[in-house]
Amino acid sequence: MKAIERFYEYLDFKGIKPTRFEKDNGLSNGYLGTQLKRNGNLGEDILNKIIDNCLDINPVWLLTGKQSMTKINVYTENLSPDDQNFLNESKGDGYQKQYIPLYDIQASPSTLFNDENLERVIDQITIPGLPKCDGAVYVSSDSMYPLLKSGDIIAYKKIANTIENIYWGEMYLLSLINDEGDDFVMVKWIQKSEKGDEFVKLVSENKHHQSKDLHITTIKGLALIKASIRINATY
Repeated sequence: MKAIERFYEYLDFKGIKPTRFEKDNGLSNGYLGTQLKRNGNLGEDILNKIIDNCLDINPVWLLTGKQSMTKINVYTENLSPDDQNFLNESKGDGYQKQYIPLYDIQASPSTLFNDENLERVIDQITIPGLPKCDGAVYVSSDSMYPLLKSGDIIAYKKIANTIENIYWGEMYLLSLINDEGDDFVMVKWIQKSEKGDEFVKLVSENKHHQSKDLHITTIKGLALIKASIRINATY
């Protein structure tokens, strides 16, 4: 098996589409697929892009097929038998570490809910015991202050933007597009609206922000907030 085949194995393991990696790294559309069909070798430039952007991939495994796919597994393989047993007992049966991609939402807000996964990945986050999430982004407004403040990170799970899928009173990440075609992404509580069954009320935690009733069709993307992270000091 060549490096290109192992890299496809890694992408499948991570749930990353080859087209997203190509776009994020300035490669032509279909480049990886062409290399795979030709059973070609990955050049030094492509290998460096992989190692620089796929932070958990094990370069030894990528180049030779030896050791484990990820650096995390390499670390645990080097633990003593006693430490291995403790780690396995702590994890429990069926435990699988979840890596959540942290996206740059400021680059293009509308791509957050794009099925092609074209968002720009900044980093990856892992939190023990966190429910399944599709991604994470930085908070950039004060509408949910003091519960959330600018610079916090929220992890989310995408859902279909229909009334039936909404859990009333929960916090959501929403994508909205106005009549001029401008796109906005915001975090709000979603409550039932007095305007009717096809409307929702967007409510801010910050009391200086007014609530707003919207028809469900104006919401282009919807995600349930699963967790938030706040960094209190950088030193």
